[in-house]
Amino acid sequence: MSKKRSGLSGLVYSTDPDFKIPEDNQEQLSTLPAASQQLRIKLDTKQRAGKVVTLIQGFEGTQSDIEELGKKLKTFCGTGGSAKDNEIIIQGDNRDKAISWLHKQGYSKAKKI
Repeated sequence: MSKKRSGLSGLVYSTDPDFKIPEDNQEQLSTLPAASQQLRIKLDTKQRAGKVVTLIQGFEGTQSDIEELGKKLKTFCGTGGSAKDNEIIIQGDNRDKAISWLHKQGYSKAKKI
């Protein structure tokens, strides 16, 4: 069984009155403009019980921006899916629809693999 860890590196309690929790020094990603995003669209069936999905990879930006783009794409295609790990997953073979919609939205470097 795996242990779930919090962001405090195992810190439980401190008696030091001057103790401050160390802040994460992770840089906040900023979302690139649509014209400079290099998106790759491909068809995938791996680890999906033979079901076909359209994968959109290469998005560089914040998690909220990729979720928003994924939601708009899913609405346009009329299917379900998800957006996680800098990938947008759309159920079914919707590569052509996705590419045409992305080009209309200004993602001119989107291409089918």
